[in-house]
Amino acid sequence: MRDFRKLHIWKQAHEICLVIYQESQNFPVEERFGITSQLRRAAVSVPNNIAEGCGTIGEKEFARYLKIAYSSASEIDYLLLLCFDLGFLSNSKYEQLFSNLTSLKKQIFSFITKLNA
Repeated sequence: MRDFRKLHIWKQAHEICLVIYQESQNFPVEERFGITSQLRRAAVSVPNNIAEGCGTIGEKEFARYLKIAYSSASEIDYLLLLCFDLGFLSNSKYEQLFSNLTSLKKQIFSFITKLNA
């Protein structure tokens, strides 16, 4: 049994999720059920799937949840770019989130590779 709270990738995913929630509070009200909702759901999906995967038995099953987390991180990647291009995020905030997300995606991919070895 794994404790997701001890995994660096979960901690990093959780932090990104918190920042996305904080930043998206400033998005236009008319996007509440659009981009804001989609971005938040994807942001929650990453640490949630890492945590859920920790509750599974076996490396293959855990790797499957990590793949879902990776896919959600890729969705966030695009949504952040869209938010930046629409002027919802400053350049510095976008660059910070993009950098942190890229680092997280690399770590998740590496973890998946180790589990599948």
